[in-house]
Amino acid sequence: MVRIGLTVWPCPAIDPDRAESGCASAGDVSDEVVSNHPASGVESHATPFGSDLEQPAGRPRRLRATYNRYGGVMHMLAALDLAPGKIYYRIRKRKRWREFLGLLKALRERWPGEKLYIVLDNFSPHRHAEIRAWAADNDVELVFLPTYGSWLNWIESEFAALRYFAPNGTDHRTHDEQNAAIAAYIRWRNSRAELKTRFAPVSSIRQWTEYPAKAA
Repeated sequence: MVRIGLTVWPCPAIDPDRAESGCASAGDVSDEVVSNHPASGVESHATPFGSDLEQPAGRPRRLRATYNRYGGVMHMLAALDLAPGKIYYRIRKRKRWREFLGLLKALRERWPGEKLYIVLDNFSPHRHAEIRAWAADNDVELVFLPTYGSWLNWIESEFAALRYFAPNGTDHRTHDEQNAAIAAYIRWRNSRAELKTRFAPVSSIRQWTEYPAKAA
């Protein structure tokens, strides 16, 4: 079972004086592509405390204001495979149904000859007629979560961790720098991935027979 999620990253991640060398292109849905991103600086992005984050005494270095996104924003489309617990992703300039369909096709190619169950929310591109038609023709079942129930998707918590360890409190000068930081975290995280089981084991939602209309 694969869980799908979307998130948006503005372009303002680490101090430019400590930025990783080299740039990474947008991630694609394969271990091979992810492993080709630069490997340096992984621990600094994945460790919330330590000397790398300490500032010397005196005037602190200021981050730029990011009210205006002159470089635009990028969109991350990602899938969480519950069996190995790995994340597969790509970064695109837009997140229309066409970009989403590209992700689904990549996932279909990754696991040929078996039925795929895609857990996703009710974001309109997910429900596009072209998406539904392609899924029906390619042995892919789209499992939509209840309205206001996107929190039931396990990948949402993965986005929270990614945001904390890669872009939060940082100041990337380019999308390439930001993409490299995201790739470094995903590579670090996937190398420690584990089987995903027992989602919300003590939650009362496991006893619900129908979803409350106003749960949110």
